Amino acid sequence: MRLSAAIAVLMFGCAGTADSGAPRTRPNFLVILADDLGFSDIGCYGGDISTPNLDRLAAGGLRFTQFYNTARCWPTRSALLSGYYAPQIRMDPPKGRLPQFARLLSHELKPAGYRAYHSGKWHVNGAPKILADGGFDRSYDMTDQDRYFSPQKNHEDDQLLPPMKRDSGYYATIATADHAIKCLKEHTEKHASSPFFSYLAFISPHFPLHALKEDIDLYRDKYLEGWDVVRERRWKRVKELGIVDCAYSPRDSSFHPRYFKPEYLEKLGPGEVEATCAWNDLTPEQKRYQATKMAIHAAMVHRMDREIGRVLDQLRAMSALENTVIFFLSDNGADATILVRGDGHDRAADPGSAGSYMCLGPGWASASNSPFHLHKVWVHEGGISTPMIVHWPAGIGARGELRRTPGHVVDFVPTILELAGATAIPTNGPKRPGRSLVPAFAKDVGDRHEFLYFNHEGNHALRVGTWKIVSSRENKDAWELYDLSVDRPETKDLAAVHPDRVKEMEARWKALTEEYARDASGP
Repeated sequence: MRLSAAIAVLMFGCAGTADSGAPRTRPNFLVILADDLGFSDIGCYGGDISTPNLDRLAAGGLRFTQFYNTARCWPTRSALLSGYYAPQIRMDPPKGRLPQFARLLSHELKPAGYRAYHSGKWHVNGAPKILADGGFDRSYDMTDQDRYFSPQKNHEDDQLLPPMKRDSGYYATIATADHAIKCLKEHTEKHASSPFFSYLAFISPHFPLHALKEDIDLYRDKYLEGWDVVRERRWKRVKELGIVDCAYSPRDSSFHPRYFKPEYLEKLGPGEVEATCAWNDLTPEQKRYQATKMAIHAAMVHRMDREIGRVLDQLRAMSALENTVIFFLSDNGADATILVRGDGHDRAADPGSAGSYMCLGPGWASASNSPFHLHKVWVHEGGISTPMIVHWPAGIGARGELRRTPGHVVDFVPTILELAGATAIPTNGPKRPGRSLVPAFAKDVGDRHEFLYFNHEGNHALRVGTWKIVSSRENKDAWELYDLSVDRPETKDLAAVHPDRVKEMEARWKALTEEYARDASGP
């Protein structure tokens, strides 16, 4: 009843507008987006990393068990903010500016009196200026994602900032939260009668693996037991929590990162390994190196959680926590990439420091995405499945419940517009494919989507009900078929058993791909 009453107030009792001084009952929104976080990295999704703030949000709200992103940074961000699949709006692959019909959520909320704040990663290539093109009122853009300690090309309010020195004490995750808190304080001082939309988009734990020494020390020896042990333990924990009820995908020793070059191993040294081999087959030097990489990854997630806690403290100080709808999710699965860019990798530098450049790699990415198959870029479940927490004490009566209702990042726009009592700006564009998640806040409502579509860099998928076809460029685009109701880890390919179903779903995927290409060709 609490949710129904709240929605009634939102739809029929929201008379206040920006700075009007009228009573405000509409909720605020805080969307927290992690970068390259694995499905089972955080504690409330079975992980071994300390994330008490996220765990408390989950205990006080909802956890979705079948929520999807797009498998990559920019298509997820553009889909989340626009409500369209990225290929519909020239964002996958990126081709110029957004079509005129692709209004972002920040634009859509303005007529309803909302102020919009962005802190962190942007990566919506069709709207390069976040204030001028993206519709936000304030922004801190982490343009330089290769340097957590010394960014050279970040922007604030569309203006280039001075470069930071390595010894300045700067750390990107802290700076991102600092900006979000600054915007919230300013909002309280100058715009307290208006609701807000805060988009807090961390670059953590995206490579390079850069973390504060004090955080790395907490995990330095934790992962010497290896990815095989960690991966199985996380799977068991995810099952105990009731998030999945399935086996876990076997380790794929044949997998190799897509963008790998042999020269990277020469730069990184003998501790790095290209494939997901058995942990016990590694040399002692490799085990130490690999365990240190995972320790840094864990430290980055740990620090992100601490900074989220500071933002939540600010909401409490503003007496805004009760009526702020908080979402937390990741833009894609953990990343198996191995590369070196930015300022390069100095083998003599402390791992995790500004002089190093390390990536998580396939072994630990498999553990982070446990129990699912494959990683970021691929549209198998390991690449597209994300934890998704929703917390809203004033509007959601449930505490600590799971929701098995499938969802996708295209659902954010209709969900937030409904809760805000806002009407989408009319355009001549196609209908948005997302569905509001609001009914699922009260109880599981089943799959409200006719289909869920995926298409990224030669990797394709379509989910209809519990059936999913999926293909990869490495497998020469051959379609696989899985029944996700019993096989989320995609261990038993049923394509040969149900060839007619594969043909039917393939035809639908191709028709949608053609339709979305026509959408993207508009002005």
